[in-house]
Amino acid sequence: MLKKIAIVGGGLAGLIAAIRLGKAGLPCLLFEKKVYPFHRVCGEYISNEVLPFLKKEQLFPENIQTPRINVLQLSSVSGKTAELSLDMGGFGISRYAFDYFLAQQAVNAGVEIIHEEVDAITFYEQEKTFSVTTGRGSWQIDFVIGSFGKRSRLDINLQRSFIEKRSPYVGIKYHIRTQHPDNVIALHNFNGGYCGISNIEDGKSTLCYLAHRDLLKKHKSISALEKEVLFQNPHLERIFTFAEFLFGKPETINEISFETKEPVFNHILMAGDAAGMIAPLCGNGMAMAIHTGKLVSDIVTEAINHQHSREWVEAGYTQQWKKLFQDRLRTGRVIQNYLFGSVWSSRLAVSLAVNSNAIANYIARRTHGEIIQ
Repeated sequence: MLKKIAIVGGGLAGLIAAIRLGKAGLPCLLFEKKVYPFHRVCGEYISNEVLPFLKKEQLFPENIQTPRINVLQLSSVSGKTAELSLDMGGFGISRYAFDYFLAQQAVNAGVEIIHEEVDAITFYEQEKTFSVTTGRGSWQIDFVIGSFGKRSRLDINLQRSFIEKRSPYVGIKYHIRTQHPDNVIALHNFNGGYCGISNIEDGKSTLCYLAHRDLLKKHKSISALEKEVLFQNPHLERIFTFAEFLFGKPETINEISFETKEPVFNHILMAGDAAGMIAPLCGNGMAMAIHTGKLVSDIVTEAINHQHSREWVEAGYTQQWKKLFQDRLRTGRVIQNYLFGSVWSSRLAVSLAVNSNAIANYIARRTHGEIIQ
């Protein structure tokens, strides 16, 4: 008898897992409260480590012109710059376009998308099944994949330990039109955060920054924060002054947490940011989400086809997830804490990039994975 699978959250990890499970002929429900397409707070750069996999699975949107990115530009708070070659490189695409494309592929693979917010996920020890509950009703499920993002009400309901620690970071994103080279992803520091800019489809750029919440509290509004803090970096002042802003208001998210999370919690297989989030400045959170979607769908498919136990699934997923991602997340936290977001540390980061390519390249290798097929 085929097992029913629920994926809670329709971001990259959830969509990739759903498509591959659907293609494997497994009954799969995808719960996503919003209707595609919609915007998300995200840097919108994807490392080429997942490009062969996407093309092999026919999940790369060939009809969308995606800029190829192979240079990283860093600037200190004062505006001093350095440039590094990105050996692996990547490409830019908006979540608005890419998630919508993947959602269409999921439907084509036989996945049922339910646009409802999940209120509770309950595991029943005796029956060894889950109940997934929304405002519309409940579904009895054999396997649940949690891909509900950086921070969710479900994390609170599940009483996950990371949720108890207040995060000081807020994320703010715009789409803009400006003069920015297609092949460059830039990371501009300001006192209390950093801002990334890179190009996506249709001649647009993504401008996304992470700031300490105390800055927003002090300056009382996003526009005041930008003028009084971000503008201290001349690169950011120029971008904000002369760019055409395409949103009526920015996309925002609060309480972005880089705390350690569990890849399996209460028998739920966590994927993407729900399992752990790499610091945005490392630039490959989207690639990691895609990779976790592949990993979790591979393990669930193997378990159902060969009747492996739930214990086998959970142990195998935890072991493989830690092997692939644990060190990358740890390195990302260290880099975030010590090399960015203040006058002296941003100056150090730029100095390292200028004077020691070996160190810079080592950091890049530590935060990127191997090419996956």
